[in-house]
Amino acid sequence: MALPQLSDEQRKKALEKAAKVRKERAEIKKKLKMGNLKIKDILDRKNDEVVAKMSVKSVIESLPGIGKMRATKIMEELGISESRKIKGLGDNQTKALLDRFK
Repeated sequence: MALPQLSDEQRKKALEKAAKVRKERAEIKKKLKMGNLKIKDILDRKNDEVVAKMSVKSVIESLPGIGKMRATKIMEELGISESRKIKGLGDNQTKALLDRFK
């Protein structure tokens, strides 16, 4: 699939939007790490463009006291694929996450 040809202005806008989204996601992860946000707050925003495309694994890794290995183990226990995005979580997976991180 070929990428669409963008004008310089369209490319600039797309790059600015991408940078803004990355910054917002980094801020969300920082708030999770500090305990200012809970996993429920993230799941409540699953239709928000910024949150929807975040990987579940990166969200879990951002929780206090959880690193890459524990996040991988938790996702296996809950039956969530490592590539799953927040928007793609099913009802059972969402409930399992909420139960795990009350």
